Amino acid sequence: MNKDKILIVDDEADIREILQFNLENAGYEVDCAASAEEALSMFSPAYSLILLDVMMEGMSGFRMAEVLRKERKSQVPIIFLTARSGENDLLTGFSAGGDDYIGKPFSIHEVLARVKAVIKRSRVQVEKARNVEPVVAGHLKIDLMRKMVYADDVAIVLSKKEFEILSLLASHAGRVYSREEIIGELWKDAPYVLDRTVDVHIARIRSKLGEYKNYLTNRSGYGYCFSVTENI
Repeated sequence: MNKDKILIVDDEADIREILQFNLENAGYEVDCAASAEEALSMFSPAYSLILLDVMMEGMSGFRMAEVLRKERKSQVPIIFLTARSGENDLLTGFSAGGDDYIGKPFSIHEVLARVKAVIKRSRVQVEKARNVEPVVAGHLKIDLMRKMVYADDVAIVLSKKEFEILSLLASHAGRVYSREEIIGELWKDAPYVLDRTVDVHIARIRSKLGEYKNYLTNRSGYGYCFSVTENI
């Protein structure tokens, strides 16, 4: 069985060395980059996960994530490493396409646990997507395999988490999901996620859906629901 391959991106050499040593001891194959620019030059879809520092000289980790998600259409999981843990920073990280967020200084045991959980969750999602047909609801088509959303055959660009939220709700049309349930489904191992994170993502999805924004509704006191019949 091939080892999972991890790319560490951090401009602090001691952090790269600590992470590489412990991840390799845990059985992973590891590459390191000292900047986002270097990481982008060596990136390939063969990686199972990226550990990405946010604050670096030159291109930030957030910007690198956006390049991977929007320009290169990569779905390789990303865990941000940063000393910044404010709510706005968390929202920015998830909107840029991050899968998890680990604050510095970190426990190496926490890093290993998060890495294992995110890789496992990503693998399960990929396998599920291979075995399902696109979700077609009203004027929307959600291609679970290619991670694309279309409205009247026109592509809509969503971040990774926006896509996951819309897919979850649309795949269970009519069911009301509480914010806690959405967090439990999509951020199981990320302790920093707040209810407002869900609200912000929903607002962004509705904005991008344009005239079909009413497919996503807020049931006051309960949560969010996808329903084509509620489009006006």
